[in-house]
Amino acid sequence: MNSLFPQEPNAGYAQIAVERGIDRYPDGLTYAIPRELADLETGERVVVPLGRGSTPVAGYVVDRVLEPSMDPDNVKWILRRDGSARGLPADLMGVARWVAQYYQAPLGLTVAAMLPSAVRRGVGSVKRRLLDLAPDPPRDIKPTTKQQQVLDALQALPEQERPVELLRLKDMAGIRTSGPVDRLLRDGFLLERRRTEIEAKWRTPPPGEIVPDEPTPAQQNVIDSIGSHLGEGFSTHLLLGVTGSGKTEVYIRLIEQVLQQGRVVLLLVPEIALTPQTGGRLIGRFPEHRVAVLHSALTDAQRHQQWSLAAAGEADIVLGARSAVFAPIPTDRLGLIIVDEEHDSSYKQETTPRYNGRDTAIRRGQLAGCPVLLGSATPSLESWWNATRRGVSQLHRLPERAPGLVVPSVRIVDLVEERRQARRGHQLIGPTLASAITRTLDEDHQVLLLLNRRGWASYVSCSSRSCGWMMNCEHCDVRMVFHRAGELPSGGYLRCHHCNTEVRLPATCPDCGKGVVKLGLGTQRIEAELQERWPALCEGGTLRRVDSDSMRSMQDFHDALGDFASGRIKLLVGTQMIAKGLDVPGVRLVGVIDADTAMHLPDFRAVERTYQLVSQVTGRCGRGSAGGLAVIQTFDPSSPAITMAARNDYDAFAETELADRQQLGLPPATRLARIVIRDRNRDRATEAATRIARQLQDLAEPDITIRGPSTCPIARIADAWREQVEVLAPSASRLQALLTRARERLLLEPASRFQVDVDPRNLL
Repeated sequence: MNSLFPQEPNAGYAQIAVERGIDRYPDGLTYAIPRELADLETGERVVVPLGRGSTPVAGYVVDRVLEPSMDPDNVKWILRRDGSARGLPADLMGVARWVAQYYQAPLGLTVAAMLPSAVRRGVGSVKRRLLDLAPDPPRDIKPTTKQQQVLDALQALPEQERPVELLRLKDMAGIRTSGPVDRLLRDGFLLERRRTEIEAKWRTPPPGEIVPDEPTPAQQNVIDSIGSHLGEGFSTHLLLGVTGSGKTEVYIRLIEQVLQQGRVVLLLVPEIALTPQTGGRLIGRFPEHRVAVLHSALTDAQRHQQWSLAAAGEADIVLGARSAVFAPIPTDRLGLIIVDEEHDSSYKQETTPRYNGRDTAIRRGQLAGCPVLLGSATPSLESWWNATRRGVSQLHRLPERAPGLVVPSVRIVDLVEERRQARRGHQLIGPTLASAITRTLDEDHQVLLLLNRRGWASYVSCSSRSCGWMMNCEHCDVRMVFHRAGELPSGGYLRCHHCNTEVRLPATCPDCGKGVVKLGLGTQRIEAELQERWPALCEGGTLRRVDSDSMRSMQDFHDALGDFASGRIKLLVGTQMIAKGLDVPGVRLVGVIDADTAMHLPDFRAVERTYQLVSQVTGRCGRGSAGGLAVIQTFDPSSPAITMAARNDYDAFAETELADRQQLGLPPATRLARIVIRDRNRDRATEAATRIARQLQDLAEPDITIRGPSTCPIARIADAWREQVEVLAPSASRLQALLTRARERLLLEPASRFQVDVDPRNLL
């Protein structure tokens, strides 16, 4: 093509979303379609010229239009299809446009994020040669002996088993080379077609329970109520079920009904680690149906393979973590979306596009016209608000544990009083919890201990109280955490949990020359105390620590949970990774080492997270017939979040917390967007934040509140200073209207400096 501009007839025009951080064209850029690309479809990946230098960049077809909104002589041509990569299924483009608009993200980057990189790059693709008999073979050519063996092998197969892949055909015919097959093709005896398939080694989860118990009356009521909406269009349902009430059984019964209708179910779980357990249970209950698994811990080839199964309509159930909400399930076949543990913050993406998997699932259900079921023992206050205040979601309850499961006893322990009684100082496991651990291990049962903090010591400081020095990260305004490593001369190293910088532990204080002390606690320190006080755990290899430091791969995590479930591990200590989804009947004791770790963070959701974490982890015990005990250690035993979690009183907690949120004008009573301004120069960051706050205030209606600018709770991360501006609006539509006006005026560019987070979960 001699020119970039259309000086000759074209096949129309297309809106292209380029894979760049360009936000000023939310609907894409207009390009002319060459005649040879007249069959371009929505979602296809193409290469287009961009900018004054017409740099070739990849992009996606958002829509086709008959006429451009600009002078046709100034419209550039699409260069070519990007044959090296797959595009986004057209059914998902509507989801992409909503995510980009609602979460204020460039459309091209949003589409790219929805497509796994393995799919875009075609990892694992192989060409298959499929062979069949020609309908009218030549009569004047006599096949050789080996050629006749090939023809006889094909003729012996029923028609429904043909065509046959080349390697299988050679094996059936007893030949070693492809020569006889190639000559039969050349002479017209055979027909060949080629098919691209995705090859990947796959470890199928072991099947779970196959014969289910009969649903309880409460479960059956929920199944009947939600089941009546299947096939009847979009609806949203919130299932509040106490831990151990059998929410998964409700999911499976509803999945069964959807499969009987010939439709597909999308099931989201918050943690990658839960997919093998859930997948095994689904495979056990539905052996005749294909289960596709989608999450980021798969190999590239596995991810491409499973994605392709869903795209081809060969999967009846699609299971995965947050990103599986973009699974390429044909819209007309999607029958039900289930979001398990819907309250979990893991559903929120912290990079562009900053979408919430739960809320995106609801929007996808709207577009597909299918019900969406949200399940949790501790629903997010947003979902509770939608069900009990706005009435846009139907509330269902499972108030009691399933038959055979006993509600655990809960003891709240005052750590101040415990330390007064302790015979030794600085022990992190108090006398009450220690006594319970000893008794449980002596009875040959299992123990689960939670501390939501990694490492050995949460900070290092000077041993002199008059000095005041603490070891902070050079690149962030946070304390560095000490991690024990016995092979190092100093016994360990210091790591920043925000930028991952690692340094040696100083021998002395750099300010006064005195010694340094390691203070605070972490899972490593708890592990060491357990080894010292219960040495039999080490001798038998029955103690395991589970956190992101000890679990080097997802397989390590699966192995640890498998060993715990089988009883080989007697005591499991870890972070919140162990608080989700564990169903082990042998657990008779759960201990929360410090229930206050998140309570006092400068985040209005801190109390809600504390309630959820304590409630979820205490629900891990009592899953057998003998009941169990949960011991919660805290410095604030009268805290409502802890006391209500101990007695499993979600309704009271939710109503109390919602009343506080309404009085303060905080979500879910309002809608929040947080704009973080990042710059290596602190003054520039402050100036930009001040300007943004002023401009937003000029654009805002009277009922919208602009808060800030203010310095973020963590003022600097990875050498970038951080200022914030918060926008509080009475509704999502009002918030979107303001952000859209700011976007149109290019107030929030470049994206590298201005991060817009709609409905943020992390306010640090």
